[in-house]
Amino acid sequence: MNRYQDENWQQEEQRRREAYYRMNSQNSNTPDALEQIFRGPLNWMNLLMIGINVVIFIIMEFLGSTEDTGFMLQWGAACRPFILNGEWYRLFTSMFLHFGIYHLANNMAVLLFMGDMVENAVGHWKYLAIYLGSGLVGNLLSLYMDIQSQSNIVSAGASGAIYGIIGGVFVLMIKNKEQVREIVIRRLVFVIVVTIYYGSQAAQIDNAAHVGGLIGGIVLTVLFTVHKKTHIATEKNMLQDDWKFSDNACIMVSKKNVTIQQPLSREVF
Repeated sequence: MNRYQDENWQQEEQRRREAYYRMNSQNSNTPDALEQIFRGPLNWMNLLMIGINVVIFIIMEFLGSTEDTGFMLQWGAACRPFILNGEWYRLFTSMFLHFGIYHLANNMAVLLFMGDMVENAVGHWKYLAIYLGSGLVGNLLSLYMDIQSQSNIVSAGASGAIYGIIGGVFVLMIKNKEQVREIVIRRLVFVIVVTIYYGSQAAQIDNAAHVGGLIGGIVLTVLFTVHKKTHIATEKNMLQDDWKFSDNACIMVSKKNVTIQQPLSREVF
């Protein structure tokens, strides 16, 4: 190799190295789903909802057992006879109770990622309205179904509210089609359909609360964004990273039901 060829080879090698370092630098600066939650504007309302659920669970475990149906009823779990007897507050309190650590962990994991996306798009207080409103709509539909079947099922969990948040994500994706790949929207629809179908086949899952929460979340999000241009992510990659987690986590969302006639046992999802 002569001197001229050697210089050309060194220059080409230098260009390759610079291109490699630029590519790595860009990739390292692109936050993943978890980094996005704690880096940008703090979506504190979603974190507050998670914190309230976790703190209530810890207090209840310290005082008793969240696996005990009777104990859950004392703390405000939903049950048709109690609600129709005037204890309507159970439609609200049951949203913050969970049957066991796995029930809590599954729900909060989904809420951490999905809720952050919705709050980032609609704001703190509208997010809270979607969360609480969806949970109440889900519990009301669940109560209606229990009245029709004369069921004495004990229900608790944030899943109705979380399905409302999932419904909110769906609306935001539709409103931002240019930002989201079509495959991502299809994947969300697929997960919703699969979880609703699974809930309809499993006796221990309060599917009415899921459906009601989903409908409530869709309607409320449409109302809150009808005259407003919203964005679900500042970067397309952030949304896609969020979905990589949520695609699997959504499957685990459940609302546990327990028969009041068997206060010390429950059906496990």
